Amino acid sequence: MPLPETMFCAQQIKIPPELPDILKQFTKAAIRTQPFDVLQWAAAYFSALSKGEPLPVKERLELPIATGKKDAGLTPGLLKVLHKQLSSKGMVAIAELREKWKHLGLPEEQLEAILQLDSFGEEVEWMKFLALGCSVLGGSLLSSMKQACEILTRDPEGGAARIPFETFSFLYLYLASIDGEISETETNAFLHEIKEKSDKHSGMVLIRHFLPYSFIFY
Repeated sequence: MPLPETMFCAQQIKIPPELPDILKQFTKAAIRTQPFDVLQWAAAYFSALSKGEPLPVKERLELPIATGKKDAGLTPGLLKVLHKQLSSKGMVAIAELREKWKHLGLPEEQLEAILQLDSFGEEVEWMKFLALGCSVLGGSLLSSMKQACEILTRDPEGGAARIPFETFSFLYLYLASIDGEISETETNAFLHEIKEKSDKHSGMVLIRHFLPYSFIFY
């Protein structure tokens, strides 16, 4: 015989005082991030929250938010989320990268395609993976560097998107080597020119140093 339902009055139900704010922040994060799999993303969100780890949350809403596909693929905002979660490690286990990638609802085949661009073992140097991710987003080498500057900069959104010359040089040299169509002479000449420009800005590279103004807002 089934047990009778237990009835509670309002005075018996205790709501943790922090719960409303937790749910409010979660809802705002979900709206900003627009996860492809809400339940999977929610599990990752609360797991990171409980461990004090960086949350899988975009800084702002990316448009368009509707693509008609379940797995819409990597975006600048999602790559920046991964950067916040994994960059501090330097070297990242492929298994952990796969886990973070899955939490964001990104297609596995896209991750495999990125990893196949270089010869990685069980670990990947994060900055190299970031560079490859930017190449997927940017298409051309200079457009990829623009993506990298916008992800790595500490400038406010809409600012100069400055990054240190050393970081720019590392990423450019790596992507040029992957591309294989740019000679060492051309690479060195380009970086020498960028270095001269960055020296006038306290060693920081600006997007306008390597992209025509008309392409900066493309």
